[in-house]
Amino acid sequence: MHDNSLSRRRFLAVTGATSAGIAAGATLGSGAAQAEPAHDVSAGAGFTRRATGYAIRLQAANNAYARPFPTQTPNGEESIPGYLASYTKGLPHNDLAEVDPAAYEALVRAINNGNASAFERIPLGTNNGRKLLNPRIVYAFDLQGPDSHGLAAPPAPRLDSAEFAGEMVEDYWMALLRDVPFTSYLDGPQLVLDACESLSRLSGFRAPKENGRVTPRTLFRGFTPGDLVGPFVSQFLLKDFRYGPHWITQRQDTVQPGVDFLTDFAELVEVQRGAVRPNARDFNNTRYIQTARDLAHFTHVDVGYQPYLYAAVILLTSGLPPAELFDPANPYINSRTQQGFGTFGIPHILTLLAEVDHRARKANLYQQWGVHRRIRPEAVGARIDVHLRQDPGRYDGLLNSELLESDVLDRVHSKYGTYLLPQAYEEGSPMSPDYVSGHATVAGACVTILKAWFNESTPFPDPVVPDETGTRLVPYRGADRDQMTIGGELNKLAANIGTGRNTAGVHWRSAYREGLAMGEQVAIGLLRDQKATYHEDVSFSLTRFDGTTIRI
Repeated sequence: MHDNSLSRRRFLAVTGATSAGIAAGATLGSGAAQAEPAHDVSAGAGFTRRATGYAIRLQAANNAYARPFPTQTPNGEESIPGYLASYTKGLPHNDLAEVDPAAYEALVRAINNGNASAFERIPLGTNNGRKLLNPRIVYAFDLQGPDSHGLAAPPAPRLDSAEFAGEMVEDYWMALLRDVPFTSYLDGPQLVLDACESLSRLSGFRAPKENGRVTPRTLFRGFTPGDLVGPFVSQFLLKDFRYGPHWITQRQDTVQPGVDFLTDFAELVEVQRGAVRPNARDFNNTRYIQTARDLAHFTHVDVGYQPYLYAAVILLTSGLPPAELFDPANPYINSRTQQGFGTFGIPHILTLLAEVDHRARKANLYQQWGVHRRIRPEAVGARIDVHLRQDPGRYDGLLNSELLESDVLDRVHSKYGTYLLPQAYEEGSPMSPDYVSGHATVAGACVTILKAWFNESTPFPDPVVPDETGTRLVPYRGADRDQMTIGGELNKLAANIGTGRNTAGVHWRSAYREGLAMGEQVAIGLLRDQKATYHEDVSFSLTRFDGTTIRI
C-alpha cells in the first residue's frame, strides 16, 4: 500500500505538439536569463507565447516526474492486535473504547483501493454522528509543488517508546497548566516547577532544555533558537494592525477557565463512536492570548491561513523601510521606475499563502490517512485509564513504563477521578488521525513563504506583551528584547500554532515537529516550481527550521 510511486508517476507520452512547440521558438529559463525580444502583440506572436508557456509546463512536468518518491514508513503499530494503537474515531467501539476490527479493516480497504463506494460502506459508530475528515484526499493531485505522495515523515514514536512517554506526559502537563498565564512562567509558580521537574526526569523527552533540563524558560516552547527569545506568544498573535479600512485587534473571545472535557469514560466512549457534542459557550469578554487555554481556543476556531495572513499584513503595515522589511532579493526594492504588485507585491504574497495552505493540507492528510493512521491522544488516555483503573494490566507491553509511572497521572486522577487526558475541546480531536499535524503542516508552509519574502534578520519593532488582565498590550521589557527578529517571531508563530493544538490535547510534539518540516518542504517546492514563471530574476534565501540556510 505504501509504495505506490509507480502509479502516481504514470506519465502520458507527449508527441507532435511538443517538438513543434519547442521548435517554434519556445525557450526555457529563469527570469532575466531568458531572451528578451521587444514585446510583440501581433497575431503571429501568440503562437510563440503559447509555445513558451507550453515548454515551461512541460519542463515542470518533467522535473516533477524525475523526482523519486520516498518510501513511506509507518511505525508498525497497525499490526498490534485489535488496532489498539491506530486511529479509530468515528467507527463502532466497545465499552472499553476498543474498535470493532472489521470496521477498521473496511476503512483501510477503502483507503487502499480508492473505490468511491467503498468509502461509503465504512461502518460508523453513531447514526448522524461526526463524519470522517476527507480520507479520499489521498488520491488528489496538484500541478505545482511536490506531490503529496512525494513527501514522507519519519515513523512516529511508538506507544512503548521513551520518546512517546515524554510526549504524552507533556500533554498531561499542558492540560494541567491551561489557565496559568505564560507571562508568569518565569516567576516560577509551583505547578510550573513541578512540570519542569517531571519532564526533566523522562529519558526520551525531545524538547528545548537548558543544561539538560526543562526550565520555566523552555517549558512547552518550540525547537528553533528564535522560540526561546522574548515572550512565549509570538508578536504576530498579539499586535493590533490596520487591514485596509479596518482596525484589527487581536483580542479574542475567551472560554471558561477550568472547564475541561472528556474526563468521564462513558462520555469518552461515545465521542470515540462519533457522537456530536454541543459547543461550549464563549464568554463575551475578550483578551489577548494569555494562557494555554487561550492558545488552544485560537487554534480551535481559526480560519485556514488566517494567522499568516495577519502576519503578512502586520509586516506590510509596520512602517519599516523596504530595505529592512523585504528579503534583499526582492527585485523591486531598488528599482527606480517600478514597484511590485501582481509579481513580488502585496497580491502576490497574500495569494501564495492561500496556495501553499491548500497544498499543505493534501500532504498532511495523505500522511494521516494513507500512511500512519496514528492514534489520537484522547484514545491513548483511554488505554491508560483501562490499564490502570478498570482492567489492571490489560495492555501489558503496549505503553511505556515511564509514562505509566509518571507522577502527572496521579495528579490527573486526583483532580478528575480518571486517567483520561483532559480535552480543551468538547468534541475532542478532529475526525482524522494524528500524524502529521495539519495545523503544524500549514504553519510550516506559510511561515516558510513569509521567511522567503521578508527579511528574517531585521529586529522586530516595539515588542509587546499582555498586561495582567490580558486586555491591554504593554511594552515587553525583557533583557532579550533587542534579540527579537522577524525570523525568530515567525518561527515562534509556527510553534505557537503547532503547540496550541497540543495544549488542547489533540496532538503531540512529534506531530507538530514533523508537520513543520513537511510544510516547509511543500513551500520550498512551490516556490521552486513558480520561479520558472517569473520574468524577474529572483533568488530568495531563507533559514529552515533546522537552522540551515537555503537559496531558492
